[in-house]
Parts: sequence; C-alpha cells; structure tokens
Amino acid sequence: MTKFISIITMSALLIWGCGHSAVEQSSNQQIAALMEAGEFTRATAAIKEKIAKEQLSPEEVYHLNFLIDKMERIKIDYSKADTAALSYIKKYIPDVTPEQIAAWEASGALEGMMIDGVKRYFRSAPRNLFRISKEAQSYWSKINGRQSDALDQFLAEYLPKCVAEAKAQKSNSFNHFVKPQKMRYTYTLTVPAGEVPEGEMIRVWMPYPREIAKYKEIKLLSTSQPEYIISPDSYLHKSIYMEKAAKADEPAIFSYQLSFTSYNQWFSFKAEDVKPYNTESDLYKEFTAERKTHVIFTPELKALADSVVGDEQNPYLKAKRIWTYIAQTYPWASAREYSTLDNIPSYVIKNRHGDCGQVSLLFITMCRYKGIPAKWQSGWMLHPGDVNLHDWAEAYFEGIGWVPVDQSFGFVANTEDEDERFFFTKGLDAYRLIVNEDFSADFYPAKIYPRSETVDFQRGEVEWRGGNLYFNRWDYNMDVEYLN
Repeated sequence: MTKFISIITMSALLIWGCGHSAVEQSSNQQIAALMEAGEFTRATAAIKEKIAKEQLSPEEVYHLNFLIDKMERIKIDYSKADTAALSYIKKYIPDVTPEQIAAWEASGALEGMMIDGVKRYFRSAPRNLFRISKEAQSYWSKINGRQSDALDQFLAEYLPKCVAEAKAQKSNSFNHFVKPQKMRYTYTLTVPAGEVPEGEMIRVWMPYPREIAKYKEIKLLSTSQPEYIISPDSYLHKSIYMEKAAKADEPAIFSYQLSFTSYNQWFSFKAEDVKPYNTESDLYKEFTAERKTHVIFTPELKALADSVVGDEQNPYLKAKRIWTYIAQTYPWASAREYSTLDNIPSYVIKNRHGDCGQVSLLFITMCRYKGIPAKWQSGWMLHPGDVNLHDWAEAYFEGIGWVPVDQSFGFVANTEDEDERFFFTKGLDAYRLIVNEDFSADFYPAKIYPRSETVDFQRGEVEWRGGNLYFNRWDYNMDVEYLN
C-alpha cells in the first residue's frame, strides 16, 4: 500500500522551523505523525486546538488551515472503498489473490492508504492498475483485445507532414512554424446553485491563451460578464477574471468565446548546433536551480539522472536520453491532485508511473540537475476528439533558444525517421492552448484563499468571501471548433 509519508509531514515541519518553543515543536511533530498515520480526524482536532490555544502568526494559521484542507482533498481523491476496488479488479482477474493485491500495493501500482482506520483506494486506482502493471495488463488485453489510440494514429499521420514542411522552409532560423490551424473555442465554468449564499460575489479565474509567436489573430469574441480582467503576459499563469453575484436557485455561469490561429512548431537543429552554455547568465542560473517543493535534487534523483545520462556531454543528447528513459519507464496513469503531493518527481520514481505534469516535472528536474535549463509549460490539448488538460516542458539550448518538449506524448508511432519519431523532443503540434509558462505562479488579480490547484492552472479557480471552492464544487467545459 502506498504509505502517506512526506505528503504532509515535511510541509508541516517546514512551516514553523526554528525559533519556536519545545512545546510548539512537539505539537507540530504530533500533528505530522498523526497525518502520516492517516489519523486525519485526530490531526484535524489537534490543529484546531493549536490554533485556538497558541499565539500564532497569520501565516502560521493560514498554513495550518491549509493542512486541514489538504486532508479533505486527500479524502476526496481516496474515495474508493476496498470492496469496490476489489470488485473492479475481479471483473478482469476473477481469481485474484491477496498476495497479488499486496504486491501491487507495495509497488505503487494499486494506490491506497489507511484513513481513520479504514482502507481507502485512490479513485482511479483500479483502472490505473491495468495501465501500470504488466501482469494486470495481460488480463485486460485478454478481455478487451489490443486497443488502438486514436490520438496516436492522428499524430502518426499528421506530424511527418509538419516535419517535411518545416524542412522545406528556406530559413536561416532553426525555429519553424508550419501548417496553421484556426480554432474557435468556448470555455464555460459553472458554479451550481446553492454553493455560494445569495448576494455573495463569486470570483472566477479561467485559463486564457498567451500572446506568443506560435499564435496569430487571438480574438476575444464574447464574454458572459460585461466586465472582465485579462492578466498581462508578465503573469506566468494567464487568466481571464470575472465576478458575479450568486442568485438563489440559479447556477452562476461564467464563459467566454475566443478564436485564434495556432502553428505547429518544430526546431530543425542537430546536436552539434548546440553551443556551450554561458553558465554565468541569469537564465542559466535560474533554470538549472532547485525550486521548492517539486524541483529538488534528491540523492535518489541524482543517482537516476547520472545513470541515465552517463558520460554524454552534448546538452540536447543528454536531454534526449532523459526524455527517452522516462518515456520507456513510466507509463501514463490518472493522477491524484498535485496539491496533495509534496515532491512530484519523487512520487513518479517511487511509484513508477505518472501523468503528463508529473513526468514533465521529473524531466525538468533531471535536466536541471544535469546542467540543462528547463521549465514548465502547460494548458490544454485541443486535438479533434481528444480535448483535455495537458502539461509539458521547455528546454533551453544555447544558440537555439527555448525548445518545447512533450514528455508524456512520447515517441511518434509508425515511423523510423529520427526527426519524426523524436518530434516531441524539439517540437509542439498546433493543437495546444498555452496558458502557463511556470508552475505555482501568481494570479492577477491575486487570489485571497488557497488555490484548488497549487501547481498548475487549467480548469480554473473559484472563491468567494467565505473561502475557496474546491474542484468538487463546480464544473468546467471546453468546446472546440476547427475552422480549416
């Protein structure tokens, strides 16, 4: 079973640090121990008692309340009863044994934990098991057969055309923009009736495209609210902000419609085109540094990166080795909420799986440790029939610039051409809504209460005077039209 260890413990201990009394330190350690053991009810009571009885700063109270919130988020994620999980597994493995279950739990292939004395599984754990475990996959395939991925098929046909067109461009630049795709989308966020008291103002942030070279003709066509704020691109999480007073027995609907033209982007450089880094530059120092809490050079990560990269010295080839290793080692699986994880790359390494953002953070951290500047990028994938949230990365190569790297899309299928097969080590298709240039960045206008998503920004954020509204209290929808 996945043990609830550093998820809360480290953050709880780091909040207060040195300078507090032995009694305070003892209570902090007690709370951390209760949370580590999954004793959430007792931990919550201890936190509330601490807030009531001790002289704490507003920052300390804020963080303590967030720990309570985090436990509630974990309970939402770990909502699958053991009987329900076992029932799902038995549909495909009727004679599954307790030993098999225990082995899958120990490996992280079947994610579960004890919460207040009751075994609970991650809500997607039963389905994820058949994505992660090769043993379980064999049972799945016997019933469902080999299932082709429509997106993989689409990209296998589409991307070679993009590469060919890029190579045909007569340009002195390595950076090619080809095959524009015009799209129109409507984004809608709905707060159900009754979630916020009548008359109270609901504050909403929704994702919005960045003004970058990849995009042309960004046009805001309509908004549900006459007044709105579009954050400047200097804010690395780009949003459109709206407000609306809650009405009794009526959902609060926020929406906007926008059209834009997006280009496929591919870099035609070869490894030998990459120049040595200026290691004294601000860019190099910033994007090869550690950053709490998810970009940390742990001993485990250092050892892994060293073994993967070996004696390779060329920056692009080092990044390519890291990308290839991750693509071949960590299968995609539905992820628990990032705000409940203390160190995402460590989680991927330990559990040997991850979703798009999790493997992207692992790629970024391994690259930075090996001296390759790397950073976060995310938003939406807008492919026909496959519209969804998505995260990827960028790597910086001297003499080339910032290059998009999509870790989770992996190898392009059905081709032996090196440029086509490794398209996502130096390219990004047109079907993207790029919203974020960093993780855990600020909002404009600023949010008052803790965010639902503390790392990424794709679905939106909602709050009112009484607090944050978590994801389970509102809905969102992205409707895309393809105009050419």
